[in-house]
Amino acid sequence: MTQFQSATMRLHNADTVPYLTYRSFEEINFIRHAFSTRLGGVSEGEFSTMNLAFNRGDDPARVTENYRRFCQSAGFAFDSLVASAQDHHTFVRAVTAAEKGIGITKPRDLESVDALITNEPGVTLVTYYADCTPLFFVDTENRAVGLAHAGWRGTVGRIGQKVVEKMTALYGTDPAHIRAAVGPAISVCCYEVDEPCAAHFLSLDGLDSDRFVFPKQGGKFMVDLLETNRQILTAAGIPAENITVSDLCTNCNSDLLWSHRATKGHRGTMCAFLCIK
Repeated sequence: MTQFQSATMRLHNADTVPYLTYRSFEEINFIRHAFSTRLGGVSEGEFSTMNLAFNRGDDPARVTENYRRFCQSAGFAFDSLVASAQDHHTFVRAVTAAEKGIGITKPRDLESVDALITNEPGVTLVTYYADCTPLFFVDTENRAVGLAHAGWRGTVGRIGQKVVEKMTALYGTDPAHIRAAVGPAISVCCYEVDEPCAAHFLSLDGLDSDRFVFPKQGGKFMVDLLETNRQILTAAGIPAENITVSDLCTNCNSDLLWSHRATKGHRGTMCAFLCIK
């Protein structure tokens, strides 16, 4: 592994079961959060070693053991996990203790869940990534949390805004009291798209696309998923100073983080974890 460098995130347990946390969340004492890496697990072959996805052909027993090892390292209760069922849409699911185990030790009961929210202590939200953008939400006033998976489709569908709206509707969240984090994800240095994809970003109303869509030659564009999501969150009412954007590109750091592009699809999957203690 190359030397870890980040101004926004901290790497823990690098020699055993590594995980990342946001420096800006350290002062929020009622939550626990983490982001996994590709290291520290028991998976083999193209999944080596920390793969947390059951749907990519890995041995389910190894995936389960990876969860157990990660939870022990990062301080989560294995039986508290509730996983998403992502398909690049924008459905936001509110979960409680009744949903614990879904997607991990219990079968998925829904097939389209790209964001999870809760206001119950002891329920750990789990969402999946390998270049797409994780979004973390913490309502510091009413003690509610959320995670969202923002691929390019979820991003242009404004999934971040939909999480804010649902937290407001269900938990009385004031966006001004949300602390948010964006990433790690594939960054603008590495995320090249074609013209039809770029057109979706250019058509986003009320945002400054000059800051996240950059034309290249040959009908290609570089797109900044993280900046797009940052602007969507500010447009949803989260103060700019309450949003931290990761400085880790998954493609550039593919020795530490799973990247779909870097591995040409031969990969495992990382997860974001977030709970109220």
